[in-house]
Amino acid sequence: MAVMTHAMLKGSNVPLDTAAVRAVLRWTPGPGVPDVDASALVLGPDGRVRSDEDFVFYNQPRHPSGLVRRLPKKRVAEGLTDTVEADLGGLDPSIDRVVLAASSDGGTFRSVTDLRILLYDAAPGAGQEPLALFDVTAETGEETAVICGELYRRGEGWKFRAVGQGYPTGLVGLATDFGISVDEAPEGAPAEDPAAEARPVDPLAETTALDGGPTGSTGGGTGSAEAGTGSAAHPDDLTVAHASVPSAPSLPHVPPMPDRAPAYGYPQPPVPVPAYGYPQPEPVVEFRMPPMGPQFQRP
Repeated sequence: MAVMTHAMLKGSNVPLDTAAVRAVLRWTPGPGVPDVDASALVLGPDGRVRSDEDFVFYNQPRHPSGLVRRLPKKRVAEGLTDTVEADLGGLDPSIDRVVLAASSDGGTFRSVTDLRILLYDAAPGAGQEPLALFDVTAETGEETAVICGELYRRGEGWKFRAVGQGYPTGLVGLATDFGISVDEAPEGAPAEDPAAEARPVDPLAETTALDGGPTGSTGGGTGSAEAGTGSAAHPDDLTVAHASVPSAPSLPHVPPMPDRAPAYGYPQPPVPVPAYGYPQPEPVVEFRMPPMGPQFQRP
């Protein structure tokens, strides 16, 4: 039986008649084109992850359940591909949605050409034609991460929606929008991918908690008239906490008081006696004339 491919428009959805799907990101490489990485977020009914393990990406390519996984990149005739597979039929009932996202490394999506997501039936013996395809375009040109589409429950089955919601804050903005804990690098430190492997956190460093999502997005996110498929948080909520240790004030240097008169030259005035306590005795100063020269001696 021939499979008809649905060419998706932004915001449109299509029902799925399969319990396993393969979402393929495809783009054309070239000079100045950043690399693209696929990722998936496994969400509960509240639109947020249940733990950081629900984030499937290049440093964590397999969900603990084994039912959502990222496959190695491939070079095909049409370009490069990065793929995420999901066994929807076996997912826990508490999982309501699987968000399919892309992030760029080395530039914005303005420079990524021919980016599209193709959805295939991953069941054994399925055909080679995609069930759906969606051409993903940059909205502002400043996005470094984008939600390409989402798989969500509808009754007893699943649907796929074309989204195309961009994040100029990159993978960190996308991840924190859905409840992922991300450690920021201290100010002035070398920039690192926000989804890179965990690194030590300096307790005195500035930490930023992003409790928002995309900025500059004009597509309305993943909102829909259907319940339970909207965006999880507003993008502009930002809390910055500073931790510092006060330094002790420095005291001016005071030279020690001399305890006796200098030994050179004629006798010097006596060292002042402290003014506190009972009167102190007058210091006795012995003064002797220097020996007279011959011109002053009697003949």
